[in-house]
Amino acid sequence: MGLVLAVLIHVAGLWITSPPDVVDVLLFRSPTPFSIWGAVAMWAVFAAALLAAMRKRIGLRLWRVGHSIAVAVVIIGTVVHAWLIEAAMEDVTKAALCLMVLGVGAFALCQRRAWRMLR
Repeated sequence: MGLVLAVLIHVAGLWITSPPDVVDVLLFRSPTPFSIWGAVAMWAVFAAALLAAMRKRIGLRLWRVGHSIAVAVVIIGTVVHAWLIEAAMEDVTKAALCLMVLGVGAFALCQRRAWRMLR
């Protein structure tokens, strides 16, 4: 729930600075590639949260695979979104943070072994 709240606060802050840009991103009409990746990651966060809320209703097998796919999209989308934004961070620091997020995400997904549920 904390991640969903953080995403909503981030989007609200962007809305305050430029509502037309936020509308363009949410409708996938934005000319900036980093915005599209951010929107994909945002919707994947919402999907993962929805799946988490419905865990007992949809069964463990479907939940584990669906949630893992949504989280993988969040991780990749977030890293690409952050990497494509220019002048917000120095490149070496940004690369280190992105690699850490990818590494921790890959480790967590491998530990959960959701893919074995597909058999």
